[in-house]
Amino acid sequence: MLLMHKLVFVAQTGAAAVLYILLALSVYSVGIVIERWWYFRKRRLDMIATSNALAKRLRAGDVAGAKRELEEMRAVEAEILRDALEYYADGPDSLQEIVQKGIRHRRKSFESGLIFLGTLGNNAPFIGLFGTVLGVVAAFKELGAASANMAAAGGSGGMGNVMSGISEALIATAIGILVAIPAVVAFNLFQKKCNDIEENSAALANQVLAVMKSTKNPKNAHKASASALDDIGQTSRLRPAEVNG
Repeated sequence: MLLMHKLVFVAQTGAAAVLYILLALSVYSVGIVIERWWYFRKRRLDMIATSNALAKRLRAGDVAGAKRELEEMRAVEAEILRDALEYYADGPDSLQEIVQKGIRHRRKSFESGLIFLGTLGNNAPFIGLFGTVLGVVAAFKELGAASANMAAAGGSGGMGNVMSGISEALIATAIGILVAIPAVVAFNLFQKKCNDIEENSAALANQVLAVMKSTKNPKNAHKASASALDDIGQTSRLRPAEVNG
């Protein structure tokens, strides 16, 4: 019985504590949302313009110019490609490995705060439900005490108190859901931003790799076309002799 009395006392004080916890988590999540929004806003990337500028510089053999183009950008993708271009002369395989390394190295930065938002979105309703259960326990405890007092006084009642307590307890569940919904929405939006960073980095790397291969192949293609032209010329010179013969 002593343990039950202690648990009931915890329930009476815990319901209000849950509301304060949810309020604190909500304020913290709003801070993370604002910080992440500002982080991604400052690092927006014009993918088409960047891709075209890189291709133009690299086709002209101006690797240093491509690096300067990327240095003027604050986007995460630009940082990754700028590091990768340091290995431009080492070939496509080295460049691709550096791009993958750059993505892994910066993932902690651009995914910062997402674990908290995802965890809060999944668990805030349960925290609110826990507060509701504690509030209901406290309400029925008050009902029992009120019924005992009313019976001793020769009256009846107490249902008004328990209904009021239950309605207050349900507020915890409502607040838990209210905290969870913005956290889930923000988590999904920022997760999409993180996926875009990885996809854009891979796409820009493919652009660079394509330029690297195209700058090597034209030499072989030119030799092959010149050899084919020689063969055609020799064939055209032999045909009149064959006819005369």
